[in-house]
Formats: sequence, C-alpha cells, structure tokens
Amino acid sequence: MESLQEILNQRNLSALFQPIMNLSDGSFLGYEGLIRGPADSPLHSPVNLFNAAKQQGLTLEVEMLCRQIVLKSFYEQNLPGCLFLNVSPETLLHPSFKDGRTLAYLEQLGIDPKRVIIEITENQPTFDYEAVRNALLHYRSMGFQIALDDMGAGFSNLRLWSELRPEFIKIDMHFVQDINTDPLKQQFVKSIQQIALSSGTQVIAEGIETAAELRVIRNIGINCGQGYFIARPAPIPILNPPAEVGCLIDSNYIVEQPANLTRSSTVETLLRYVESFHPDTAIEELITYFCRNPALRAIPIVIKGRPTGLINRQRLFDPLDQIIQSEVKKTIFELMNIAPLLVEKSTPIHELAGFLSESDIQNFVDGFIVTEQGRYLGLGSGQDLLREITRAHIETARYANPLTQLSGKVPVDERIKQLLHTGKPFAICHANLDNFSPFNNEYGYHKGDELIQFTGKLLGKICHSKHDFIGHIHGDHFTLIMQSPDWQLRCNRALSVFAQTSTTLFNKAHRGMGGYKSEDRQGRIVHHPLPTLSLGAAWINPQQHSSHHKASDAASAAMKMAKLKPGNSLFIERRNLQHSDLNELSYG
Repeated sequence: MESLQEILNQRNLSALFQPIMNLSDGSFLGYEGLIRGPADSPLHSPVNLFNAAKQQGLTLEVEMLCRQIVLKSFYEQNLPGCLFLNVSPETLLHPSFKDGRTLAYLEQLGIDPKRVIIEITENQPTFDYEAVRNALLHYRSMGFQIALDDMGAGFSNLRLWSELRPEFIKIDMHFVQDINTDPLKQQFVKSIQQIALSSGTQVIAEGIETAAELRVIRNIGINCGQGYFIARPAPIPILNPPAEVGCLIDSNYIVEQPANLTRSSTVETLLRYVESFHPDTAIEELITYFCRNPALRAIPIVIKGRPTGLINRQRLFDPLDQIIQSEVKKTIFELMNIAPLLVEKSTPIHELAGFLSESDIQNFVDGFIVTEQGRYLGLGSGQDLLREITRAHIETARYANPLTQLSGKVPVDERIKQLLHTGKPFAICHANLDNFSPFNNEYGYHKGDELIQFTGKLLGKICHSKHDFIGHIHGDHFTLIMQSPDWQLRCNRALSVFAQTSTTLFNKAHRGMGGYKSEDRQGRIVHHPLPTLSLGAAWINPQQHSSHHKASDAASAAMKMAKLKPGNSLFIERRNLQHSDLNELSYG
C-alpha cells in the first residue's frame, strides 16, 4: 500500500467532475472538481485522504496537488462553464497559499480566473473571519468568485455567509434528500432562498437524487442543483443532462394552475372510503373481501390508524402467486406494496398529478392512500384523478377567452378569492391598451385582434410560470395576478418589450409620425397616437381587502392613474407596499 508521501511524490491522484445544472433551462453552469486517491488504497476516499494529510501535517501539500490535478484535467477536457474548486479556510490563510501559485498555474494553463469559483469547504470551525474575508477579497480582486459549501451542516455557515458575501451558497444534501416528504426541510430551504434573494446570492441544492426532490427544489425557486439524479461524478463527465432530467425540465411542470384546479380542488374530492385491514389478517379474508367488491383494485393495510401498505388485487389473484401461496404460507407483509403513495387530503390536485407523473406506474394502477395528518382516511384512484383533471380542463376551456385562449373573468375572480383565502399578500395588475379603438377603426378588426393576441402573449411570457396568473377579461383588458418576488420588474419588462416590439404591427409612415390622422365622429381631422400599454397595479393585503371586488377595484384605481401618463406607463398603488421607495415608472 502506498504511503501518503509516495502518493504525493508520484502525483497519484485523479480528478472527477460532477455537473451543476441551471434548473430553469437544464443547461450546465459548470462542474465541481472532486478528487480520489489510488483505487486500491484506503486513501482512495477523500475523507481518508484528508484525514491522513491532517495527521501527517501535509494538508497544504495535498490540497495544492488536488488543485493542480483538477485544474489540469478541467483544461485538458476543455469542459464548458465554470469550475468549482474546493478550498478549506485554513489552507486559504496559509502563507504558502497566498503567494499566487494558483493564479500562476491558471495562467500557465490558459484558464481565465473568472471561470473558477473557490468553494469554501468548512470541515472545522472558522474563528478568524476577518482574515478569511480579507483573503477572499484578495482572490475576488483577481477575478475569482466564491461559493460556500454545505449550508446548514457546518460549524458557522451563517456567520461565514454574512462575512464573505459569496456569489454562491450550497445547501447541504441533508436538507435536500426527501424534501418532497418533509415540510420542515422545505421551510428551511425556502428560508435560505429568501435570504439569498435579498443578498444577491445564487443557491445550489446538493444531493438531488430523485425526480420528486428536483421538482420541489425547482418549485421553491432554487437556481441550481447537483446530485446523482442529474449526474454522478465521473472522470469524463457528461456535457448535457440525461434525457430523463431534460424531459423533466422541458415539461415545464410548474406551469400556472388550471383555473379550476384551485385550493378547493384537493385530493379530498377524490376520496373514497375503503375498509382497512391489519397485517395479521388471514389472506383468505382479503380474498373474500376482493370477491365481494369486484371493482376494488387495492386494499389498505393499516396499523393503529397509520397506513403501512397496499395489497394489489392482481398480485393476490395471480395464478402463479396462488401456487406459491399454497406451497409456502405467505403473510400480508410479503405480498403488499410497502411503499404506497401517501397523500394528505388537503393536497391540491395539480400537485398530486405531478407526484403521479413522476412516480412508479403501479401507484397509478393501485391508487393512492389519502391521509389526514398521517392517519388513514381512504383511497383515491388514478382513474378518478384523470376524470377530475378532464373536468377541470373542460371548465377552463368553457371560461377561456376565444381570441387568446387565456382564462376569462370567472377563473380570474376565483384565483383572487383563492389567494385572499390563503391570507398571503399578492399583486393585481390590470393591463390595458391605450388608443386601441382608433387603431381598430384605422387598421381594421383583423389587425386589432392581432394586437390583442400579441399583447396577451407578451404578458404571458413575463409572468412567472408558477407564481403568476394571467387572465383576458374582455377586449383589450388583461389582468395579472402576481406572487413572484420580482413582479414589479416583470411589469417594467412588459412595458419595455412592448415599446420595442409592438412597432412591427404599425405602418412605417405611422411609426415615423408617432401616430396617424383620421376623422372623428364630427368630421374633424384628429391626430391619434399609436397604441401604448398601461399597467395599473395594487399590492393586495387580504386583511384590508375583504372581497375579490375590492381587490380588483384597487387595481382599477391604479389603472386610471397609469392612463393619465402618456406613453407606455406603470402606476403602482404604494400604500400597502412593503417597499416604500417604489415610484411610478413611465416608458415613452
């Protein structure tokens, strides 16, 4: 077995790379560089390698060699994006580390320091915050960015975050794994994301191992992720996400809720009570129960009110299984599915659809167990879920505006009622085209319809696919119901894009004049400006707006103020806003 010194002398270490994915579009932000010792050595594990280095006083030597090997392999493979380079705080402060050897090696390889992110791996307490901060400021001045690893698991991560102000924060995998079933972990990650938004930090979720975890992480709004579900570390890493991951990203599963799949459409609407049985029940008794209920596909197995499994009809009646059961007396535990899908009765149906689309097909066939605070209530079936979704889509189509296919007034009112019911604040923004009627008369109804469709698509694109909702009330009037944290920026973006792109719909001569002349009803020649977009927004506090009528009226009052300003304009009613420095903005 090679000693640590021999490994150093022979440079007998190898680099692995694990991609870090942008969760919004599936592209790779870059790769984290990892290290392994000789394959046939106990020092193959990085934990053992660095423990041995610490015991022998060779931490700096090992870390510098790791750095060189990772950088060289990254360069030789010509990997795209950024490289996350692991650095410990104690090594960062070592006098030998501060002499510029890493920068010199980068220059030798021809790697721009801007592509290298120093990832601080905190494996022991950090006390000299000022020294660490000064060292990192030094590296920032040379072009490096900073990432803080294992947020939530280290000794003093929050203090380091405050002191270092890193560009990236990595959430420890403990808080990511099984996040889809753990509300406390979800709340922790949401809190980290909120702090990151206010500090300008990008969050990376480590340890994503399932599609369900990825779905929840993405729903929370986390920017990036890495983990075995995306790709395992490899000497020669993949350059694009696997098809399974790509399809999940491309499927855009966090699109706005269908209008009728609101909070009132929960799993409880699919609930059907089915008698439960204890695991000690005789198999013959279950067979009798299935025979008395020919439409039943599964029987729940429950212990003291807590569901533990499902017995599938097909499994129980399969001829081969019956032969085996006759030869070897099997128990319910041996026959049942011990990991059925458990769903709380308050779960929105659109979320259940997401769960089922990502889970084993058997969960759709057998159905799912409906619970209340973990206690058994009954069963739901995949067939009933499809029936409810189909009904909702029919209802959505019934109330959709025929010109834009966007939700009409009824779904918009329902959405506002739903949000008022949650007690959480949100924004309502009315959007209206100025000078539309003269344009319709001058250009014709076909062009008028085209302008309305153009506006609807534009407004839809600036909305956050999960947090915002768009409706087309009538004519040239749209309503945006927004919960996205950056909703004000999205409104401003709508005005900017409209100003830049709507001109393609107007006559060239009219664009040059900024409008056109036509006769009014009294026969006078009047100059009409080209259509512009006005947005009137109000921040709705459910404690102050008791009905959807009052909430919508607040946005209508803001719209009147927006229309008093010429050009593309936004007026925001600020009295209920938390951001007191917000002003009305106008785009000419």
